[in-house]
Amino acid sequence: MNEPDHSGIWPSLPLDAWRDTYATLHMWSQVIGKIRLARAPMLNHWWQVTLYVTARGLTTSPIPYGTRTFQIDFDFSAHRLVIETSDGEERTFELASYTVAEFYRRVMAAMAGLGLDVKIWTHPVEVEQSIPFEQDRQHATYDPDYANRAWRILVQTDRVLHEFRSGFLGKASPVHFFWGGFDLAMTFFSGRRAPPHPGGVPNVADRVNQEAYSHECSSRGFWPGSGAIQEPAFYAYAYPEPDGYKEQTVQPEQAFYSPEMGLFILRHEDVRSAPDPDAALLAFFRSTHAAAADLAGWDRSALERETSAP
Repeated sequence: MNEPDHSGIWPSLPLDAWRDTYATLHMWSQVIGKIRLARAPMLNHWWQVTLYVTARGLTTSPIPYGTRTFQIDFDFSAHRLVIETSDGEERTFELASYTVAEFYRRVMAAMAGLGLDVKIWTHPVEVEQSIPFEQDRQHATYDPDYANRAWRILVQTDRVLHEFRSGFLGKASPVHFFWGGFDLAMTFFSGRRAPPHPGGVPNVADRVNQEAYSHECSSRGFWPGSGAIQEPAFYAYAYPEPDGYKEQTVQPEQAFYSPEMGLFILRHEDVRSAPDPDAALLAFFRSTHAAAADLAGWDRSALERETSAP
């Protein structure tokens, strides 16, 4: 039998084919994310700093600036950056192969032209080599096809994560994009405090992770690959990780625990080649969460419910 063709919905995203574009987009997203960080009021677990998937790309959502608001969007269909304000002004420019330094200059010039004076700390985070944005002429690649592919995977992952989230009654994060790790994530919480996170993330103050992981959680998401996993993958983990978690059998059968990453992993290729990608991905999210919640003694009867399709 022929394998199902989900290439239009779940496109391939081999890391080697777009590694340079990925690295450049990672830095561009940090420029925009840090603008949101500089202006948005603090929320628990740093939820105010994230980006969100849209029908065309990624957005900051509205950011306050005095009595005005502004919003910054990556459009991965028309391949442009758009900055809009609540008083009807707009600046936009094309996304193309230019340096992070040039991207940073264009963003700040557009912001100034809109009367938005925002200063950011220009060192990127969660990367070993932290080149200030205004000095970064190393990352300068933008392949529109692969940027669009990455966004299309985020669109589908966002949709499935929202379906999975609908069955949880407790405290849960939005489905949001963390520009530090360049991953789309969604997290459930048991309601109990967690031990202080040990930190140790490159170019990130330990207090940042201690706020992010202040409460016991079960989390999952998607990222294009890094470290020990050099391919796009879905992941799931628990903090603190309960005894026996890594030995649990989860679904689908292709999923595995990576000791190097401290995560359960399901390769994107295994999802897109499955007869029903949604079912495979939901099975991964449900089984890894069940493993974490059961081993840690969550009150699942109070926190969860059965859901039906809308």
